[in-house]
Amino acid sequence: MTSIGVLGKEWGNDERQQWFNEQIIKRSYQDEVISQITRLKPYFTVHQYGALTLDAQKYPLFALKSKNWNKEKKTVLITGGVHGYETSGVQGALQFLHNEADIDTNSYSELFNIIVVPCVSPWAYETINRWNNKAIDPNRSFYANSPAQESSLLITFIAGLDTDISVHIDLHETTDTDNTVFRPALAARDAIEQKSWDIPDGFYLVGDSLNPQIKFQKAIIKAVKAVTHIAPADENSKLIGEVLEQFGVINYAGRELGLCMGLTDATYVTTTEVYPDSLKVDDENCIVAQVAAITGALDFIINESAYSLIKNKT
Repeated sequence: MTSIGVLGKEWGNDERQQWFNEQIIKRSYQDEVISQITRLKPYFTVHQYGALTLDAQKYPLFALKSKNWNKEKKTVLITGGVHGYETSGVQGALQFLHNEADIDTNSYSELFNIIVVPCVSPWAYETINRWNNKAIDPNRSFYANSPAQESSLLITFIAGLDTDISVHIDLHETTDTDNTVFRPALAARDAIEQKSWDIPDGFYLVGDSLNPQIKFQKAIIKAVKAVTHIAPADENSKLIGEVLEQFGVINYAGRELGLCMGLTDATYVTTTEVYPDSLKVDDENCIVAQVAAITGALDFIINESAYSLIKNKT
């Protein structure tokens, strides 16, 4: 439990500043993310869509777009690092781009316009945090006049694109620190009772309860199952307190909760959840699982009637 503030009293600016002062840089956004983006520049168009005012030079924000852009093709958005501590989301997005760059023909870029935002929250990536520097959760802040700069800048960037996004895959993790660090901090910040849950051992998906796309989610689970294990439901047929919609899938009201998955009006939307603390996986397996989720989603669109239906919307 965090010692910041007074028990039963919500944090004010002083407590948030104290929390910020206690954070430590633990890894390098430049070395682990920007350096990879630089290597990908020959293969993708790189857009800087903003920078964090905390340190604009240190924390520029980047999106990469496929170069063979065509308005006749449908657009796929992949986001990672909305929560900076969820490492495989960032590295999985980058690995997908590297895989695309290694293939001259028959790549997904031939069929789709692809936009990848690999690290939405770079300060949180460096400090391995769920929150941004103002103790705000960006993944509860995707709405008009958002208080989270990470969210508001991405909203503005996506809104300014002259394209309809048809598929959005948001890459996340569920970690043991959700219960040991981040939920206790949330309880202290908001002066609420801490609610913990059993962390699922394995991969799962969060669909949109207003647009669940059951076959789409099932196809992703099947693809990921080939590379890593899927989280079983608990004794109450739930994952993280939510009723199972199907094997490995729960649903949230994405837009109502201000989640990144509610950012667009995409027909096909999912949020991945990797469990990096499992004894059955390592860092590389977590990254591979994220890439498998992306390719499984795109293969579903290509192989099913879904692709022709999406294409006919132009």
